Amino acid sequence: MRTNITFLSSLQNPKVKQLLTLQQKSSERRKAGLFVVEGHERRKAGLFVVEGQRELGHCVDAGFELEAVFCCPELCPEAVLDRYSIPYIYHVSPEVYEKIAYRGGTEGVVALVRTRQLQLNDLQLSEHPLLVVVESVEKPGNLGAILRSADAAGADAVIVCDPLTDLFNPNLIRSSVGGFFSVPTVATTSEACIAFLKARNIRILTAQLQDSHLYYDTDMRCGTALVMGTEATGLTDQWRQAADAHIRIPMLGRIDSLNVSVSTAILLFEAVRQRLNSQQ
Repeated sequence: MRTNITFLSSLQNPKVKQLLTLQQKSSERRKAGLFVVEGHERRKAGLFVVEGQRELGHCVDAGFELEAVFCCPELCPEAVLDRYSIPYIYHVSPEVYEKIAYRGGTEGVVALVRTRQLQLNDLQLSEHPLLVVVESVEKPGNLGAILRSADAAGADAVIVCDPLTDLFNPNLIRSSVGGFFSVPTVATTSEACIAFLKARNIRILTAQLQDSHLYYDTDMRCGTALVMGTEATGLTDQWRQAADAHIRIPMLGRIDSLNVSVSTAILLFEAVRQRLNSQQ
């Protein structure tokens, strides 16, 4: 029988208000939390929100630390939480849960989790790594979908350069369907990322229409970074000049581009196809 359970029934409770603020404001997610020691570095660990029983399982399995869990007993049996180490558990009424739930159908559980900020040098890469690099992605839903595809394709990591969205945005967590926790994700600058890739002889393939070759005619069996730009403006010249090759997906209709997450999935699974065929 757990003894660390508190019942919350008021929408005005400070804990409920804090949870709502963390859902809505990236600045609050960064400010919350504490400093932790990782290796020889002292890094800030903020807080972010994870919603849903499946997502909570992926989160804990990936080694993230839970700060608190808000559970609606009418929707989530307490036994669901038995396998987790949770400092604080708050039982909330259905009315409070309806307010704090970011989306419907999440089975009555919302968790506050400590952030974990990976650096480029933290990445553990395979012999012939497959990386996704996205420059200045704006929409958290697109980045979440990219993470989902990266997980499915067995990519080593996703590197987000000069991000315009918060990596701990609840919509990103939701749309990744657990990919955020299973695929190492790093936020950095384009300059640092290019230097990292060049130092490790990882081939840089930029997705662009200009001066490019069809993606399926390009070798992706070696260490490869698939670099994607925004749908509106594409990649900056910095990436175009750093590229080892420029690749494109043929567009046979009137529209000249695909959603960036769809394009990324196509390129990832071409890399998977080539690598599987080379093993036969």
